[in-house]
Amino acid sequence: MEILWNRGACSVREIQEAFPEKARPAFTTIQTTVYRLEAKKAVRIAKRVGNANVFEATVSRRAAENRLIDDLLGMFGGRVKPVMARLVESGKLSLEDIREAELAISRAGKGKKR
Repeated sequence: MEILWNRGACSVREIQEAFPEKARPAFTTIQTTVYRLEAKKAVRIAKRVGNANVFEATVSRRAAENRLIDDLLGMFGGRVKPVMARLVESGKLSLEDIREAELAISRAGKGKKR
């Protein structure tokens, strides 16, 4: 998905070639993944070029992030504290992240008062 979001519509071969050569998955692995994403309606065939299908994302990065976060929180019964505690413990939550969260909370609070 990252490749489709960054580059736009791509064939399976173009997606495969976007991976670093040392860590490049097999063509059939990429093909299987893309067709599974198509079945889940995360990608669609944008056009056909000869025998090759060119795929594009149908789900935005933001929508995918929101869904993933909602699913993660669902695993914790909707509780945010265990997730935040792990982010702090692992050092993956920076002071800048906290400031952004504070701004988002402030904006959300202002929106509810109206």
